[in-house]
Amino acid sequence: MQSGKAVWPWVLGVVVIGGAGGWLFRDQLKSLADGVPVPVQSPPASAGAPPQPKAAAETAPAPPAIQHPLDTEAAADPALPELADSDIAAWSALSQLFQGEGPLTLLLRDHLIQRLVTQVDNLDKPSVPPTALAARPLPGSLQVEPGEGGERIAASNAARYAPYVQAFTALDAAATATAYKRFYPLIQQAYVDLGRPEGYFNDRLVAVIDHLLETPEPQQAPLVQRDERGRYRFVDPDLQARSIGQKALLRMDVAQSRAVKQQLRAIRSAIAR
Repeated sequence: MQSGKAVWPWVLGVVVIGGAGGWLFRDQLKSLADGVPVPVQSPPASAGAPPQPKAAAETAPAPPAIQHPLDTEAAADPALPELADSDIAAWSALSQLFQGEGPLTLLLRDHLIQRLVTQVDNLDKPSVPPTALAARPLPGSLQVEPGEGGERIAASNAARYAPYVQAFTALDAAATATAYKRFYPLIQQAYVDLGRPEGYFNDRLVAVIDHLLETPEPQQAPLVQRDERGRYRFVDPDLQARSIGQKALLRMDVAQSRAVKQQLRAIRSAIAR
């Protein structure tokens, strides 16, 4: 396992969370706005009453306290590329890390950091627009087989995930975290550019990891059925209502899901308090 500059932080998004974006049901895009909110009318002021000072709530809120600060100064790298020019370097480094491009075939190469940060920020949501994904759909089709109560995800479906799970679980969590801290300024910049000027991406990453760790582990392969558009959906409404990140883990077999969770815990331990 290489370390240093070869182990770039994008690996966290590539297989931890970024790659998961290609391992999901293609749900119908969810509208971000179901309607126009009606403004609340303030009661009229009494006649002759002096003007009231603005309430404290109307002032700009203080930025949230950082929960999981990173020691980025110790890992600072003056040779970092500019975010806009980072695609070639990022892809080259990831290829070296994974000793080839096999596990990276799902990724879209352009604006790689920005795409991964955007995808991380969306993985705990029920559905996301395709533009928020850094990865292509997983090759092949979901494998199902007849079972008690209907069709279930087939045991053979795990083979589609095997190369990516193996690549992820083989990573050195400590080395990955060291590189993540080194290149964190670019990641944070991409997060700010998403419209999160007061947000701290590492806190967001930890929250998403915690969300993925909460994915249930059904005792048997979940039942699925096709919708009117021919796409497979979970029969269990609780599973179907879960985020795209948790659905990715639910489509793996239990051994794969547990292996991914174990690695997520190791990485979380390396980047969080």
